[in-house]
Amino acid sequence: MTSTPLCWKCGTSLEAQPLPLSRRADCPACHTELHVCRMCEFYDPRTRRHCREPVAEDVKDTTRANFCGYFRIQPNAYQAPDSMARHTTHVQLDALFGQHPTTPETRSDAEVAREQLEKLFGGDDKQKK
Repeated sequence: MTSTPLCWKCGTSLEAQPLPLSRRADCPACHTELHVCRMCEFYDPRTRRHCREPVAEDVKDTTRANFCGYFRIQPNAYQAPDSMARHTTHVQLDALFGQHPTTPETRSDAEVAREQLEKLFGGDDKQKK
């Protein structure tokens, strides 16, 4: 957890941004709007309105700038994409459509490690008796 605010979309440090964030503030790297629900400490996608502040107005798009007076910047709003989940999804889709991933980029770490072990210890040769 970091105390330096990060852009909710790309993770760029926002320490140069004057606080409190203005409604028109944008990220210096990806130019996305920053005064958005996703950057607020009250943002919670598990709640009905995606906001834990009970008197805040409903916001339709949580990724667009708004005029919410309850906005308080959340330093750890950036959530890095889960690359392993993405990889697993691609492998499952390939299997569903009959494609078998064979390139090193699409093989899992376990498959690569197993192949290296077999090469190292001669696991390719079956016992012939």
